[in-house]
Amino acid sequence: MATKINPPNKFQEIIKQIRLRPKKRRELFRSLSVKEQARACLILNKYLLYRLLSSLEDYEVIMILENLDPDEATDVLQMFFAKDQRHLLEMMSDRAKSEVEKLLGFNPETAAGLMNVDYIQVNEDDTIAEVAKQFKTHEKRTGRPPTIIAVKSGAKTGELAGYIPGHELGFGYPKDKAKKFIRKIATISYSAPHEEAIDLFRAYPHSKIAVLGDSGNILGIIYSDDIMRILREQEAVSLYHFAGVLREESVFASAPEKIKFRYKWLIINLGTAFLASFVVGMFDQTISKYVLLAVYMPIIAGMGGNAGTQTMAVMIRAIALKQIDFRSSFHAFKNEAISGFINGAINGLIVAVVVLAVNHDPVIAFVLFSAMIVNMVIASAAGTFVPLLMVRLKKDPASSATIFITTATDVLGFLVFLGLATLLLS
Repeated sequence: MATKINPPNKFQEIIKQIRLRPKKRRELFRSLSVKEQARACLILNKYLLYRLLSSLEDYEVIMILENLDPDEATDVLQMFFAKDQRHLLEMMSDRAKSEVEKLLGFNPETAAGLMNVDYIQVNEDDTIAEVAKQFKTHEKRTGRPPTIIAVKSGAKTGELAGYIPGHELGFGYPKDKAKKFIRKIATISYSAPHEEAIDLFRAYPHSKIAVLGDSGNILGIIYSDDIMRILREQEAVSLYHFAGVLREESVFASAPEKIKFRYKWLIINLGTAFLASFVVGMFDQTISKYVLLAVYMPIIAGMGGNAGTQTMAVMIRAIALKQIDFRSSFHAFKNEAISGFINGAINGLIVAVVVLAVNHDPVIAFVLFSAMIVNMVIASAAGTFVPLLMVRLKKDPASSATIFITTATDVLGFLVFLGLATLLLS
């Protein structure tokens, strides 16, 4: 009897309901076929997926793992504690167990942690007929064709010479040597960090990278979709950190979980808000005399914060792409400062015209115009140097820089605005 597969729109609706309805999550997940459950493991975030799989029976988890590629099954297993990993491994089939155990032995933060072991190795002097025989043997043993045909060099046992595209088996004569069809493939050490693998894909737009051992032997293959998965995870981490939210928090997490994940960042923000309030309090007499200043204070703070965030976004992207460091930052700051000055002048002029038209106060109009320019330049400086400083201190700039940039624009912006107003209006 054929396994029932839901249509794509029905599958997506079930995934949506799994995210939205925690109490019905297990029931909804079980309504999917095993192949769909395996597919769902690649879609759901790790926090939600771990809670879901932990609620299932062991045999259900094993069926899902058996329907995933070895590298994907390894990623899922690594969410469990070591004791649970060993227990689940013992229940897996011998074929799947050997492949997953091999991958679990590598550091997940290295290139080896990204690789797929679903490949075959042939010698460069093997004939196409011999290669085709190994191809069929692998397919019969695993139930799927090998993802790549790696070719070992005859000069040094086990050393990778390249690979043969699968379609070449249909074009070559049975007696042709494998070396006739070899193509080059980018390689990387098994111990290289993820960043090096990402950089290699950017430098060489191949669809695959061979992972090599210490002796130059092939250990596995990294595909572009593995790199894309890492990039998506990094983007998600940066996005969550940018807002001060931990990546483990699900969008549908409960209220207590959201409080747990966010309260520390909010307390830090509260502390910086008190600092800005202290600066404002230093000029309480000036504000009490000229209440109009309080009306326009949020404009100075808001514009400075927005300008600083814009600069920070550009800087974090440049840092991620390794386009900038402290040595090259002053040239970037010069352009940002010029941009901040001109943008400050444009926006300051608009505010000044509004003040003159509505309040008929040229002094306050001048104060706002001047303060806007200065705060925009301050925002440019903070947005440029704070992310770089966080990197130097080995902190994530996306998670920490925004707090200090906002503090700088609020505190210094109020100081310039109210200080200048005190000098000119007293």
